[in-house]
Amino acid sequence: MTDLSGRGPLGLKAPREPDDPVHLDRIRALPCCICAEWGLPQLSPTQAHHCIHGRFGTRRTPDCMAIPLCEGHHQGLLDGSKLALHQAPSRW
Repeated sequence: MTDLSGRGPLGLKAPREPDDPVHLDRIRALPCCICAEWGLPQLSPTQAHHCIHGRFGTRRTPDCMAIPLCEGHHQGLLDGSKLALHQAPSRW
């Protein structure tokens, strides 16, 4: 049996971690992790991507877990030369 004494009432979400803009600036200064791994040219600036965590979850991860993706791999609005995560999540 698990100890539930440290958890709040059922149905309430856990408090969200505060934003960390300094860490996000450091993430945006890194190269795209996909372009770097596959040797692709990075044609757009790096953005911080917050993954959705938890099975069937809708909450984004805290800023400390964001990953660097170029705009082409993240949103795909300016750089359409790559497969963008938010344009085709099922193909990712």
